[in-house]
Amino acid sequence: MIVTIDGPSGAGKSTVSRRLARGLGFAFLDTGALYRGVALAAQEAGLDVDDQARVAAWLEGLELTARPDGGRFLVLLAGRDVEPLIRNEQVADLASRLSGQKTVREHLLSLQRQAGQLGDLVAEGRDMGTVVFPGAEAKFFLNASPQERARRRLRELQPLQPGLTLEAVLADMAGRDQRDAARSLSPLKPAPDALVVDTTELDQEQVLGLLMEKVRGLAGRS
Repeated sequence: MIVTIDGPSGAGKSTVSRRLARGLGFAFLDTGALYRGVALAAQEAGLDVDDQARVAAWLEGLELTARPDGGRFLVLLAGRDVEPLIRNEQVADLASRLSGQKTVREHLLSLQRQAGQLGDLVAEGRDMGTVVFPGAEAKFFLNASPQERARRRLRELQPLQPGLTLEAVLADMAGRDQRDAARSLSPLKPAPDALVVDTTELDQEQVLGLLMEKVRGLAGRS
């Protein structure tokens, strides 16, 4: 069974997705980490991410893999675990800019679908239910108010970036949201058959309970 959870940054999907996968005994795939892995590699290479022709040529030599590891997928660059290096706003912004490019999305599509062939999976991202796994048995789209999303993101990032402000996070999110929703290729939007959940006034336990109940009900019927 494949469960997809899409939505913008700060909607609460990452934590809930991990906990849902663990509760169901499914593997967990954070597809945003794959895009961040590409962004980190581009950053380290000094690549101009807006030069699409150069990006396309550079991708041919990129050694990016997703390896199953204890119920999740590790993102590796040339065999190196880059998880500690991709959780910052600079890499996130580069990933957002790269995600609108067809060659980047095509490069990562096969990696994502390969993960879905290994068994039960919770896949979290921005186009899981619309593009990557359109036939998924359970689809969710999580959202929240911009202010609440920014507050959550700030709490997550402040330990690593103590000087970060709410205003800066809000501005960064607004730009990223506009790019993700306006791009012609795989825009951020709910799948027609997705359950849309506004998490603004809900805590993690409430969101997790709602999703768990829905998935178990679908699994029981199938």
